[in-house]
Amino acid sequence: MEEKEEGVNLNWTLPVSSVQELVRQRQPDAVPPKYLRDDIVMASHHRELSQGLPRINMGKLMDTPSRSTELCNLHSACRQWGLFLLVNLGVLDEGMRMMKENVQGFFDLPHHEKQKSAQKPGSLEGYGQAFVTSHDQKLQWNDTIFPQMPSCSCKKSRSVAKKSPGILVIRIALEKYSEDMRKLAAEVVKYIGMALGIHEGELDLLTKSFGEGKYEVKMNCYPACPELERAIGLLPHADISGITLLTECGNIPGLQVLRKDNCWVMVPPIPGGIVVNLGQIMEVYSNGTYRAPDHRAVVNKEKERVSIATFCYPSPSLPVGPSPQLLAATGLPPIYQTLSNSENSVVLLKPQA
Repeated sequence: MEEKEEGVNLNWTLPVSSVQELVRQRQPDAVPPKYLRDDIVMASHHRELSQGLPRINMGKLMDTPSRSTELCNLHSACRQWGLFLLVNLGVLDEGMRMMKENVQGFFDLPHHEKQKSAQKPGSLEGYGQAFVTSHDQKLQWNDTIFPQMPSCSCKKSRSVAKKSPGILVIRIALEKYSEDMRKLAAEVVKYIGMALGIHEGELDLLTKSFGEGKYEVKMNCYPACPELERAIGLLPHADISGITLLTECGNIPGLQVLRKDNCWVMVPPIPGGIVVNLGQIMEVYSNGTYRAPDHRAVVNKEKERVSIATFCYPSPSLPVGPSPQLLAATGLPPIYQTLSNSENSVVLLKPQA
């Protein structure tokens, strides 16, 4: 779940050392200076576990008799938190199981095997760390994988696979997983639109747009860290996606969301469930009714955490702006301007002056 800032090239990164390998080789009692984040002051934040976090039941949304009540719950979750735990997903269990096993299996490979999939300078694809743009910048306590999505040509996939057998295993599982996430995201966005009061043609357009949109998958490994209060797995940020779907590969908590009272709340791993996080595109579409919350990843002193984030975007043909139906129904002025949506350029959206 990454924030994309103005003026930052998001399509490349500098190579950095593996945090997993740093831990394996040195087993450090102290975090190396380039990972120390005294500006974060982690100890000053509360770490309440799942205090009041909403759960939304997908089965109830799909069931006509129970839908109205669950849409009210969804509306409250999106308005108050911008994040919810989605449970009762139905037929997605097998694809999620395969993906989690393969991602964990990659991070468990010997370092020299993972290095065959290392990012190259000027590219985000592969094994490394995202958005490192300076040799002097402070680093986050994580390793990541950005795989090329399954839409790439089979010939290119085979070529990469010869050099990166670990990535090949992930890519095979990713084909089913990404299709499952695409279908799920389109359904979730449909119900978010219904909770917002969108209907008929605009709701169909919104759902179709996410069914045809761009999807990015990022796998994250947060190794055990000896200095919890001075290192961070992922800096606080809000996503620019429409929605983000987060799958935990184990039972180690680490994701935190910022509550309206500025307290950080730990989001617990939910067996068989997914965390749904609203991005800035959905906040704009709701004209600020729904939140794109700040969230971060903290580290564990003894255990490694692995997660899979799927960033879901609408089709580039859909302009990014407040819902016309919502504006007409509420009579409120738009607080965000409408912008063209492009796969190649993303603007951090801000309210109009």
